[in-house]
Amino acid sequence: MAKPSETPVLELVDLVAGYRSRQGLLGRRRDVHAVAGVSLSVHAGETVCLVGESGCGKSTVARSVVGLLEPLSGQVRFDGRDVRELSRSERKNLRRQVQLVFQDPYASLNPTMTVYELLSEAWQIHPGIVERDDWDAEVATLLERVGLNPSHANRYPHQFSGGQRQRISIARALSVRPRLIVCDEAVSALDVSIQAQILALLKQLQDELGVAYLFITHDLGVVRHIADRVAVMHLGTIVETGETEQIYEHPAHPYTRALLSAAPSVEDWQEDVDSEIVLSGDVPSPLDPPRGCRFHTRCWKATDQCRADEPTLAHRGTDHPVACHYPEERHRVSVGAV
Repeated sequence: MAKPSETPVLELVDLVAGYRSRQGLLGRRRDVHAVAGVSLSVHAGETVCLVGESGCGKSTVARSVVGLLEPLSGQVRFDGRDVRELSRSERKNLRRQVQLVFQDPYASLNPTMTVYELLSEAWQIHPGIVERDDWDAEVATLLERVGLNPSHANRYPHQFSGGQRQRISIARALSVRPRLIVCDEAVSALDVSIQAQILALLKQLQDELGVAYLFITHDLGVVRHIADRVAVMHLGTIVETGETEQIYEHPAHPYTRALLSAAPSVEDWQEDVDSEIVLSGDVPSPLDPPRGCRFHTRCWKATDQCRADEPTLAHRGTDHPVACHYPEERHRVSVGAV
């Protein structure tokens, strides 16, 4: 992993992004901030995990990073440069260096194209990555690298299992030799045993190639052994961030503790918990987020201060930043169901 002093491959600065929504058939259109001021960085060779419930804005972050969604405000920086300041040719080069692996590999792979065509397509769009005479050898190398048989290059996506299709998606991302791969729920649609294989593959590829990952998931239990740092996201904001062991061993935000208690594979943390933390109430809508702390409507520790003042992400007697007025103590404590 790169030293913190080095310029990050990716840096988000107060990113605000979302979409426009209409209230009723003839109602006024308004901006919905699915991402409301997110800042994070990913260094070369590092894996940063962005975790949170469905609808918290994780995929909106992913779309903003890869250029599928224009931010409403804030900055997306690549190698220290705001992507909005890049020229047309520089933006094309950026699209090569930042790749996205989707949740559903079958939906993201063109069913009418062979694996060979899927892997070589980008070399036509970005000439010079691989010489035409070397395409056959490079396709074989890519398939071997992700654990697939090179002799299957002329098969179609439907002829592979779900795990194999995700390996093809990873090979396609690697085909343009990116510096950053955004994995948007890349293992959530797979069986648990296949998840472990794909995570091990991603880690192996990182060790071999030095690629960085922004790994987006709703399950804290699947990323402990691949993530260097974790950022916990709730309703468009990051509520806690730190090195992986800091988050798993000393979760400071109530929302993080709830996520950990619901992760069946995080057994060592659950040993210190009397029972699973069950959050009451529904997740608030990003159309009308609560005043103050956005988690206070479901938090068992909420006070009048939480309802009035939104906490910033900062050190509050903890070894990592947390956005909570009343973070947990550094030592782990038993928490009952709520």
